[in-house]
Amino acid sequence: MGRAAGPWLMAGGVVLLIVGLMAWSGWLSWFGRLPGDIRIEGERTRIFIPITSMLIVSAVLNLLLYLLLYLFRR
Repeated sequence: MGRAAGPWLMAGGVVLLIVGLMAWSGWLSWFGRLPGDIRIEGERTRIFIPITSMLIVSAVLNLLLYLLLYLFRR
């Protein structure tokens, strides 16, 4: 790992900080409660399958990766 990895690590830390602050402040309280997320609650068990939420996460990460690769191939 050289000096080139430093800015990437800093940017990743800033992104994690921003997402953490958004989750802590309640801006992401809707996440995980979308239509299509499956919740099954029984007397002694709880099952949660976040299908829609994970599709959104996948789409956003794919878009970010596409944009990064597009910018660095120029």
